[in-house]
Amino acid sequence: MNQRAFALALAAALVSLMAQGAAAQGLRPSGAAPAGMGLSRPSAAPSVTLPPEGSTASAGTRAADYIVAVVNSEPITNNEVRSRLARAEAQLAQQGGNVPPRDVLAREVLERLIVERAQLQQAKESGIKVDDFAVSQAEQGVARQNNMTTDELYRRLGRDGMGRDRFREELRNQLLQQRLREREVEARVKVTDLDIDQYLRDQQKGTDVASMEINLGHVLVVVPENASPVQVAERQARAQRAADRVRAGEDFAAVARELSDAPEGQRNNGLLGLRPADRYPELFVNSTLAVPVGGIVGPVRSPAGFHVLKVVERVTAGVPTTVTQSHARHILLRTSPQLTEAAAAARLADYRRRVLAGQADFAALAREHSQDGSSKEGGDLGWANPGRYVPEFEQAMNALKPGDISEPLVSRFGVHLIQLLERREAKLTQREQREMARDTVREKKLDEAYATWAQELRGRAYVEYREPPQ
Repeated sequence: MNQRAFALALAAALVSLMAQGAAAQGLRPSGAAPAGMGLSRPSAAPSVTLPPEGSTASAGTRAADYIVAVVNSEPITNNEVRSRLARAEAQLAQQGGNVPPRDVLAREVLERLIVERAQLQQAKESGIKVDDFAVSQAEQGVARQNNMTTDELYRRLGRDGMGRDRFREELRNQLLQQRLREREVEARVKVTDLDIDQYLRDQQKGTDVASMEINLGHVLVVVPENASPVQVAERQARAQRAADRVRAGEDFAAVARELSDAPEGQRNNGLLGLRPADRYPELFVNSTLAVPVGGIVGPVRSPAGFHVLKVVERVTAGVPTTVTQSHARHILLRTSPQLTEAAAAARLADYRRRVLAGQADFAALAREHSQDGSSKEGGDLGWANPGRYVPEFEQAMNALKPGDISEPLVSRFGVHLIQLLERREAKLTQREQREMARDTVREKKLDEAYATWAQELRGRAYVEYREPPQ
């Protein structure tokens, strides 16, 4: 499993707010927004998939806890690794992929914990804080995402051995990391016209893996660890028979059901499903990139064994020519030592109540109270294409009907109140298409910049390994 695919799967298993990498929360790049708004394009939203029930380490494992590593004098315990490991294994198994050997996965989990601990320490040293209101907002978002009330969410988590305080602590830590990454990474990213030109050329050629989705048929013949040369040869011959049969025109699903050791061979006709290319192992992507739809690859070898792959479907997401645009306005209150997120949210909730009761006008309140460049326009943000706003803002806006007003929501700029005015279908100009391409390129560069920054931060941390996790 490649590092990025592992990180994506593990992020969900760890109840992470950051699905992939990190970038700034804001609304639009500086210089591209109307009314002087210094707001920027994101790459990740609070998005949490709960791990399968029963995946958390049981409370009984805590009796024999010990330190497995020390990060800048702060310990990481074996039970922390075990708890994360149990959720990671359950999530990876549920996704239908191959779960790495437990000792390999435990080392990956430990390394992720080390990186997280270093980031949290840096966040606290930088004076970054997360208000209880932001944690509660994230908590409610997790419940909504999983079609639950917060009470149902905590009943489910309680069955898995995770209490409210612990879950809220994880949410707070994720938000601290997110805000640190916003501060540290965004300034590193610059997108030039040459970058956009190259992206558009790759789109036309269909070679941009970052924007590609593929569906692969998969036959896996497992090679046991420490297998003898005779066993390896026997397994390779079995994989070769599978490849020869499907190349000869035999039904792939039938061959997968008969010969594949992978779970999807029995339950899904060998299909892995349409998904972004970066959620597949690099071996699978690189092996099939030049193969047309319907083509067969393999056997190819990985640490797990021999693979036969069929390209069932390939979709390259180009820049759209027609989109649904949204026209919204907002009121922004910036937080400070004198105005906490909770206090700002309470003030905005009062504005919302007054507008809904017909006691106040949204635009008038925005002109009087909003603390950004759109205030003089009554908070009007103009027409916006999809992807212009940060996920928190855009998700809240997309959930509204014309005329609706959102509940207060937090971004790194402060607390917002949004009113959706109208929506329309619009054909993009060439300039607007380039701006959407710029957003996509920026998001990709933010991922790369985050990886570099995280590696640098990890390199500066003092890490002492103690006993290995078990």
